[in-house]
Amino acid sequence: MSTAIVTGAVQGIGAAIARRLAKDGINVAINCRSEQRIENGGRQLAEELRSYGVEAECFAADVSDFEQCKAMVEAVKKRFSTIDYLVNNAGITRDGLLVRMTEEAYDEVINANQKSVYNMMKHVGAVMLRQKSGRIVNISSVIGLYGNAGQFNYAASKAAIIGMTKSAAKELGSRGITVNAIAPGFIETPMTEELSEEVRNAILENISLKRYGKVSEVAGLVSFLFSEDAGYITGQTIEISGGLSM
Repeated sequence: MSTAIVTGAVQGIGAAIARRLAKDGINVAINCRSEQRIENGGRQLAEELRSYGVEAECFAADVSDFEQCKAMVEAVKKRFSTIDYLVNNAGITRDGLLVRMTEEAYDEVINANQKSVYNMMKHVGAVMLRQKSGRIVNISSVIGLYGNAGQFNYAASKAAIIGMTKSAAKELGSRGITVNAIAPGFIETPMTEELSEEVRNAILENISLKRYGKVSEVAGLVSFLFSEDAGYITGQTIEISGGLSM
């Protein structure tokens, strides 16, 4: 049975991806930032995934930390023997206008959102190269495609992921490894639920389908990219935004 690592998998899009992969018959290594996160949601999610007939286990690691990622990948490999799929989903926001943004707020977002992708692709990529197979999906954002006022750091991190995806696809393709990015638009998550009704309505005006996306829809796209039908797709960034850019 194949195995996937999903970073930032305790809630929102990450949890939905973990559930979908488990339903697809894939063992799931659930990455949580800390042991506290494992206790507050991680263990419960793992139990749910096991109910689908797969193996699931939580692994604590701050994916912005190179050595913690290395240790986690080694632990996952030891536990499951193979690492066939990687979803780089972990991310944070520290919004603010550029001229007011602190260096700390910028660095924190770049490390959590962008450096984490380097850390994980480097360590998991080495495993996949030896296996001569693998699929990687990096979760970017429409903000990385179009930018957004007040999210200079977030836009920088998500735009960088797109370039990293294309470069990794060129480097790893000869070994049968595909690397793609997904750029979600406004998805119903705890983060969007905190927006005021006025802001939510203003956002909907710019979405062709006039609704927010579902985490299950993003998870479904990941599932497709990991399927045999997507074996000839690599280096692509697929926007899933309900027509936000139209």
